[in-house]
Amino acid sequence: MPNDRILVVDDEETIREIVTSMLGGARFHTRQAASGAEALAILESGEEFDLVLSDLMMAGMDGIAFLERAKERYPDMPIVMVTAVHDIQVALQALRNGAYDYLLKPFEREQLLATVRRALENRRLKRENDAYRTNLEALVAARTQQLNNALIDLEKSYDITLEALGDALDLKDAETEGHSRRVTAYTIAIARKMGLPKEQLNVIARGAFLHDIGKMAIPDHILRKPGKLTDPEMDIMKEHCLRGYRIISRIPFLAEAAEIIYSHQERYDGLGYPRGLKGEEIPLGARIFAVADTLDAMRSDRPYRKAQSIEAVRKEIEAWSGRQFDPQIVKVFLEMPDNIWEDLRDDINGQGPSFPKV
Repeated sequence: MPNDRILVVDDEETIREIVTSMLGGARFHTRQAASGAEALAILESGEEFDLVLSDLMMAGMDGIAFLERAKERYPDMPIVMVTAVHDIQVALQALRNGAYDYLLKPFEREQLLATVRRALENRRLKRENDAYRTNLEALVAARTQQLNNALIDLEKSYDITLEALGDALDLKDAETEGHSRRVTAYTIAIARKMGLPKEQLNVIARGAFLHDIGKMAIPDHILRKPGKLTDPEMDIMKEHCLRGYRIISRIPFLAEAAEIIYSHQERYDGLGYPRGLKGEEIPLGARIFAVADTLDAMRSDRPYRKAQSIEAVRKEIEAWSGRQFDPQIVKVFLEMPDNIWEDLRDDINGQGPSFPKV
């Protein structure tokens, strides 16, 4: 049983009464307005209607002016215009201005009711569609938040995996702990200076952090030998690049980082190992790592020498530009201020054994 409220607007009382009677017989609730201005006043009073039925030709504010004002303030409310046959072009203009439909005078009761019901059904469907869209947007927002939370958890699990791998290597070779974290921080700093995107920074950082993971497969008597390695022992030591690659490439989120692990001992001039890659055949992350690795090695104490100055490091890296190092990366490194490296070293020492954040 209809409960819809309809505002009937016409400057002729007789017509208003006839239309109201037709609608009332179909159990619609109605209210009358004798002009467009009165209809607007009723709407602005806060009284709610599901449909407006308005004459087109009225004294004072005509139907077109009322339509424009009403649609501007109440865009979702359907308005049906009533017009005579000779006003058909004006009625079509009303449709272009937002009217839902029009009725031609004289009309039968069933014509009126059919038009009103179509308009109300159209409004109902629009409301349902709006509600569906709102619910869908809320659902998408909730699912997006769930996905973001899952990604955060996944990122945490990545860090835990990296730290676990780093801890395993530390048990094998105690010298790698500080070195791995420092060289990762240096590599990230250079990569950032080069303007690389965060996704690429993540890959490069993981490769740098795990560059020596293959040493877990090197026999202890070679890995911890205090003196110089023999040629056969050196050949075994060089296998750590390939062994590290084979270990890490099996972990899906580290597959790209594994390429850096495989290539971190290559040289720009092609004289490195294990594959003798040259120039840009070497992954970019491995070329950046090469500079960071030399920086850390020269700035760290060794049994056979004390740590060297930043100035000495800069001269050494510049001297080997184009041979051991990519000239473009050397250029970026030399443009960076000296204090950044000590600041990073201090930060890393204060972080504990965690994976450096990108």
